[in-house]
Amino acid sequence: MSIIISLFLIGISLSMDTFSVCLSIGSFNINKKTILLFSIYVGILHFFMPLFGFILGNKITTYLNINCHLLLGIILIFIGIEMLIQLFKKEDTINLSLINMLILGISVSLDSFSTGLGINAISSDIILSGLIFSVCAFSFTFIGLLIGKYSHDNLGIISNIIGIILLFLIGILNIIK
Repeated sequence: MSIIISLFLIGISLSMDTFSVCLSIGSFNINKKTILLFSIYVGILHFFMPLFGFILGNKITTYLNINCHLLLGIILIFIGIEMLIQLFKKEDTINLSLINMLILGISVSLDSFSTGLGINAISSDIILSGLIFSVCAFSFTFIGLLIGKYSHDNLGIISNIIGIILLFLIGILNIIK
């Protein structure tokens, strides 16, 4: 039972960056279909990324020195810049295209990949770990996008500005980690 609680706490912590990013993105009036599709996509990635981390493990980290926080920070800042440009164009809807969803989904799931590298220290059941991470990621992504959309509906451009500021802050904080 304590292993499941530990896995849920890890799943929640892995989902926090996704949640905060989705608050920002949701503030740009994303439609409900995109909210659901992106949430499912992030949930699926949070299932498979720890599996890949577990399977590939040290082989990849030995050959490629990937700094997940730096990569995520750069991507978030670029998304923030795109949102800022759209704000000046007086557009309150962001086009979360398939390519943007793929890149963003992978970037917020990289931390679950690195968690998969050492997950066997916590649990030998990698499938259960992936399922718990997936449920947490889906839930936090969905809730973050809905809260962001709600803030857009009630606060308008102020929520867009807050969303952009949050993206820049989260991006910068990830870069300096």
